[in-house]
Amino acid sequence: MNPILEVRDVRKSYGDFVAVGGVSMSVPPGSIFGLLGPNGAGKTSTIRMIMNITAPDTGEILVFGRPRTPNDLRRIGYLPEERGLYRKMTVMDQLLFLGEIRGLKRAALVPEIDRWLGRVELSKWSGSKIEELSKGMQQKVQLIGTVLHKPDLLILDEPFSGLDPINQELFRELLQDYRAQGKSVVLSTHGMELAERMCDHICLISKGRAVLDGDLKEIKRRLGGNSFRVIAEGDLDRLRAMPEVEQATILNDEIKLMLRPDADGAETLRQMIGFLKVREFRSEEPELEQIFMKAVRDAA
Repeated sequence: MNPILEVRDVRKSYGDFVAVGGVSMSVPPGSIFGLLGPNGAGKTSTIRMIMNITAPDTGEILVFGRPRTPNDLRRIGYLPEERGLYRKMTVMDQLLFLGEIRGLKRAALVPEIDRWLGRVELSKWSGSKIEELSKGMQQKVQLIGTVLHKPDLLILDEPFSGLDPINQELFRELLQDYRAQGKSVVLSTHGMELAERMCDHICLISKGRAVLDGDLKEIKRRLGGNSFRVIAEGDLDRLRAMPEVEQATILNDEIKLMLRPDADGAETLRQMIGFLKVREFRSEEPELEQIFMKAVRDAA
């Protein structure tokens, strides 16, 4: 099955500044795809090229299995990082406006908007002005406006910014429902924990370059086969000096340990017992943040 979105070695510079220095990624249909990386990595620049807001210097972008056309963009829902609501409009008028500029008829829009407002618990605010809403509530309105035309592909740039944990969970459920309909979501975020809970596939970007991409489970199997959870007491910082240790994240007496691929876990444990009181040492799946840090180091 053809990817719903394919980016092939896309590059973009502004003068001497390289915003995107070679990004390729492939988004399967019916998936949540994480475009991940720290702030300033090049995620938003990549999205703007996908949406034809800016043109790539080199490279190719395919949407729905072919070179992108203006009509293809009508099948995409785009939520930019910079929000764009009219503060003096009511919630209902704002959503009607967003639907109508997509070619939808008012008679069909009103019940659809009512349904969505109920889903995100904003029904009683439909007559309120946007400026009277909290940032999180405004974000819900913007998301509704992004999906009213039922796009086949959603592209969301930092959609969880400003949301409390309850509304983050609501957004997560909405996006998973969208995937269940066979549609795809590109989720741009620097929040690794949320991405790990949601994404099927990922592309990790650092300093404008893609350092890792593919199926998240396969990446974890390939890069995280030598990861351990350790509970121990003693000179924990000494772990970082061990030649077998590639990464050690220490929180109180708990350590998330990533060993080098050729390291032997049993031998590492034997050495640790020499200077630590080890209460637990067990293999576990690495966190996405650990994998990202490793990928950035390997690409440096």
